Order: sequence, then C-alpha cells, then structure tokens
Amino acid sequence: MRSLAALNEKVALLRLVGRLDEAWEIANEALRQSRFTGNREQAVASRIRRAQVLQFQGKLDEAASELTHCILDSEVHEWTRLAAYARQHRGKVYFDQGNLEVALADFTAAVFLREKDGADADELDSSLLAVAVVESHIAARGSAA
Repeated sequence: MRSLAALNEKVALLRLVGRLDEAWEIANEALRQSRFTGNREQAVASRIRRAQVLQFQGKLDEAASELTHCILDSEVHEWTRLAAYARQHRGKVYFDQGNLEVALADFTAAVFLREKDGADADELDSSLLAVAVVESHIAARGSAA
C-alpha cells in the first residue's frame, strides 16, 4: 500500500468521497515518496494531485499557485502530458474563481498540448468540452450585460 501508484489512487478516491483531510495527508505522503525516489516527473504529478485536494478544500489561490509551479516545471522539461494535465486543472480552479478568460486560456492550452502529445479521445474531449462550457459562460455573461 506504500507504492506511489497506490498512494495516488488513494488520494483520488478520498478526494472523490469528500474525505479531504485524509486526502491531503496521503497527497503529502505521495509527494514525499516521489521526491525521495528522485523522479521529478512523478513529483510534479503528485503536486498536481495535491493541488486538486486544495481546490476541493476551497483553497483556490493556493491550488492555482501550486498548479502554476507544476506547469512551469512541466513545460521547462517538456513533459507535455503533465503540462496539459496541470493546465486542465488550473483552468478548473480559475473557472471556480470566476476568472473565465484565464480559464479559457488554460483549457485551450490543454487542448493544444493534448493534441501534440497524441492523447486519447477521452482526454481530448474533456478539454474540448471545458472550452465549450467556458465559451458559453462568457457568451452568456456578455449577453446579460
């Protein structure tokens, strides 16, 4: 149960069932373990999952900051899959904050990165749907003004 994959799965499951304090503890444990192994790519992935917990805890500014660092790390090392994953989740944080234009930029970047990486249809559709939702919110806000 100490494997990094098991820890990451446990974080996701705890987050989904709303046990956020436990998810936070396990996310930190996964981050420590990934740092211990020296695999920077795994450490970034763990930080993204930890940022998701922050988002679910309502700590949106902290989540956005953590995801920004993950994006920068991913882009510097050309970890396209992780960069797309981090942008997709930062877009969700910005959407939750009501920063629709910034969310749209992240979702659009996620689409581009996922296309570049040859992502499967489900991942690409997820980003395309996010773009469409944000565009409809922006249009609705514009017509209400």
